[in-house]
Amino acid sequence: MSEVMLALKGVEKTYNRGQSNAVQVLNGADLAIASGEMVALVAPSGAGKSTLLHIAGLLDTADRGEVAIGGTRMNGLSDRRRTVARRRDVGFVYQFHHLLPEFSALENIVLPQLANGVAKSEAETRAYDLLARVGVAERAGHRPSAMSGGEQQRVAFCRALANGPRLLLADEPTGNLDPGTSDQVFAALVDLVRDTGLAALIATHNMELAARMDRVVKLDGGQLVS
Repeated sequence: MSEVMLALKGVEKTYNRGQSNAVQVLNGADLAIASGEMVALVAPSGAGKSTLLHIAGLLDTADRGEVAIGGTRMNGLSDRRRTVARRRDVGFVYQFHHLLPEFSALENIVLPQLANGVAKSEAETRAYDLLARVGVAERAGHRPSAMSGGEQQRVAFCRALANGPRLLLADEPTGNLDPGTSDQVFAALVDLVRDTGLAALIATHNMELAARMDRVVKLDGGQLVS
C-alpha cells in the first residue's frame, strides 16, 4: 500500500480584512494523497486554492489543524526546519514560470540544487536528465526570453523536481498557455510525476485535464469534497 505523502486534517484559515471583515477561507479541510497519486484541486477563483497549496507546501501556516508530509507533522516546527523540509520535500509550479531571466534553462535547474548542497557536476547531470525527459534538452543553454511559453513551463517543472521532492504542488500550471500547448505541457508533467512516483496536488480550472488525474477534489465552503 502506498505511503500517505500529504495529510491535511481539520485545516482552518481566516484572513482579517479590516476591523470587522474576517473571511474564513478554509474551514476544516481534510485531504490525504499517497505517493504516486495525482489529485486535481478545483474551485472557483478566490475560493482558497492557492491558500490551501501554500499551507500544504509550508509557505503559510494554518490557524488550526494539522499538516503532515511523509508522516511527519509540520505543526510547530521552527522557521528553519520548515525551510529545510520545504526545500527537501516539496516542489512548486505556478501559472507563470518565474524562471530567472538572466540564467539559462540549465542554470535555472542547477541553482536550487546548489542551494541544497549538491555538487555542480551532479546538479548539471540531473538538470540535463530532467530537460531530456520533457523534451527540451536542446534548449538547455537558452535563457527564458529565447524560449516559447510551453518550453518555459517545462523548464519550470524540471526546476520544481530538481531536488527530488516527495510532493509536487502546482497552481494552474497550464493556465497561461493556449489549449494545444497546454495539453502537451500537461502530458509532460504527468510523465514526470509517474516516472518519479511522487504525490501531486494540482489546482486547475481545466476539467478535461482534471479528469486525466487519479481523482478530483473540490474546495467548497472551505472544505474539500470528492
